Amino acid sequence: MPELPEVEVVRRGLARWVRGRTITGVDVLDSRSIRRHALGTEDFIGNLVDATVLDVVRRGKFLWMPLAMPDSPDGDPGTNPGDLPKVALMAHLGMSGQLLMQDPDVADEKHLKVRIRLSTVPDMPEQLRFVDQRIFGGLFVTSLVPTVDGGPGGLGETPLPEIAEEASHIARDPLDPYFSFDAFYKKVKSRKTGLKRALLDQSVVSGIGNIYADEALWRARLHYARATDTLRRADAERLVEAAKDVMNAALDAGGTSFDSLYVNVNGDSGYFARSLNAYGRAGELCGRCEEIGLRSIIKREQFMNRSSYTCPVCQPRPRNGRW
Repeated sequence: MPELPEVEVVRRGLARWVRGRTITGVDVLDSRSIRRHALGTEDFIGNLVDATVLDVVRRGKFLWMPLAMPDSPDGDPGTNPGDLPKVALMAHLGMSGQLLMQDPDVADEKHLKVRIRLSTVPDMPEQLRFVDQRIFGGLFVTSLVPTVDGGPGGLGETPLPEIAEEASHIARDPLDPYFSFDAFYKKVKSRKTGLKRALLDQSVVSGIGNIYADEALWRARLHYARATDTLRRADAERLVEAAKDVMNAALDAGGTSFDSLYVNVNGDSGYFARSLNAYGRAGELCGRCEEIGLRSIIKREQFMNRSSYTCPVCQPRPRNGRW
């Protein structure tokens, strides 16, 4: 499933191609991909046609596009705060969802579910297509609500103090300029759980999935079973910085792709998988230990119906590791 860096790669690509453009038509080829829009296909299309895409915003792995409806004021939301958008097109990528920018003459993909036609702009693709092989993702129109802290709802080109309702319950992610380390540390310390479980808890910190949790923990030299109530502030600071570093590195590489299911809006795969230090490397030498002459082997352990990858030497399991 795409994690924060992969979704951010998609967000940046979409922002470049769709901001400021008007939706001129919508074709729903498979209604299962808009099943989260409770009022059905006609209402979904009716909410989109003639609306203008104001921005593309992300919080954690949630992605949405605030919309200006044709009967709403035309003011720039950045300078006219009284006329903020109230609805957005929400995109949930699931395990295999792809948002692709393509021209009409490009043949439809086998698993094309929704086609959104956009106003013509020179040298820009005219269609936004949602492709989803496994149909776990989808699109729907949602309401925007004020943010609790008064800050921007998420990372976007035009900061707006509104957030898609479905994302309002999740914490900010480490790449969010409004991320609060103090708030994160307070939540972590209050939990009675293991460190990786806390990292995967979206109410504690958003956007960190299984891959980047393992990579951040490896960089911070912390074991996934470390009890959160024993975590020192310095350890937590090191972990947050490690999470930022690994996700920024993944962004620079275009994300992590293990097969053809994750691609960016141009259809290109990311290549950060080549730079992973722990995840998926069971049985291989730990690169950090190898540099100092140790031959420590990365270990794979079962974790919450998934896997965790650690180095037994530079990430020793704590004596109180119960998780």
